[in-house]
Amino acid sequence: MSAVKKGAPRPVPAAPPLPAPSPGVPALRDQTDRALVALLQANARESTANLARKLGIARTTVVARLARLETEGLIAGYTVRLGGEAVERGVQAFVGITVQPRAGREVVQRLSRLPELRQLASVSGEFDYMATLQADSTARLDALLDEIGEIEGVIKTHTSVLLALRVDRM
Repeated sequence: MSAVKKGAPRPVPAAPPLPAPSPGVPALRDQTDRALVALLQANARESTANLARKLGIARTTVVARLARLETEGLIAGYTVRLGGEAVERGVQAFVGITVQPRAGREVVQRLSRLPELRQLASVSGEFDYMATLQADSTARLDALLDEIGEIEGVIKTHTSVLLALRVDRM
């Protein structure tokens, strides 16, 4: 055992290494990946040259990273977000849905047939599912909520109408 001189700095034990991602599970590897994805979420049509300039890396590096992120399934695709009047014409709502035990599969099948359904997620907490609906009008939203409430196995719903979107990275 070696002695440490009085007043000398004590050696600091090395921090344990971060756990490696599970094999076969894709993950953003570093801050550059995270920054690249954030830029694409803001504007998926941004050129690779502009992305490289904003990130301070070579364009070929951006191209290689995009190819890897796509190959690994972290980037599943690029999309168009409607803006202005196209969004303002309708009404969007988040609907918490509680279902009877063992009714989930049938409820999900029925909900997936609604063309106004934008997203459906199973969630923890008070509700079993959270749905995002986009309707042409409040009258159509009201009719949709009635349809959802009438689905066999649905116990209750709770709706919050979107008033304003403050941050949108989807």
